Amino acid sequence: MYIIGLTGGIASGKSTVSRMLTELGAYIVDADKIAHDAILPGKPAFEAITQRLGRDILSGGKINREKLGQLVFDSVDLRAWLEEITHPYIRREAQRQLAEAKEQEYDVAVLDVPLLFEVKWETMADEVWVVYVLPEVQLDRLMARSHLSKKEALARIQAQRKLADKAKLAQVVIDNNRDTETTAAQVLQAWCRIRQQTKN
Repeated sequence: MYIIGLTGGIASGKSTVSRMLTELGAYIVDADKIAHDAILPGKPAFEAITQRLGRDILSGGKINREKLGQLVFDSVDLRAWLEEITHPYIRREAQRQLAEAKEQEYDVAVLDVPLLFEVKWETMADEVWVVYVLPEVQLDRLMARSHLSKKEALARIQAQRKLADKAKLAQVVIDNNRDTETTAAQVLQAWCRIRQQTKN
């Protein structure tokens, strides 16, 4: 089974490319979804978070992800602590899902991870795809999507590794600066190459 490591930056269009790959027949391992599951009631991270941050972090019995995200964004120490308690769970679950994909005889699986390089998961993939947009396009899209001020949007973008740096480390760069059709054509081209490789 061939594994694509898919990454990008906030508002770069990684989720769009992931959906395209799903439609083409890839098995998707979504690290964001696993991370969301990691903090649900009954999971170890839920107890640890509520013990540290108190019941105010809850909304309807569940952790308020928006509130948690803001706290984590504002505190490097809290972010490091949260990563320490959730990353081992996320990695184990991602590996379990990859094994499941192999068992189901998928030819291609996608490891969809926003922080692929940061957590050094690129070693789990046969090749890495980065979904790239220009900084000004990323800023405009993030402001429009999340209703943020320019200052707020820039702070979120600057908290991540630069997309240009990620692109230099990738085997495939999907340029998502233009329309969806242009992006889809690039995805299809790279997909067909992989499918040809896996048949040989």
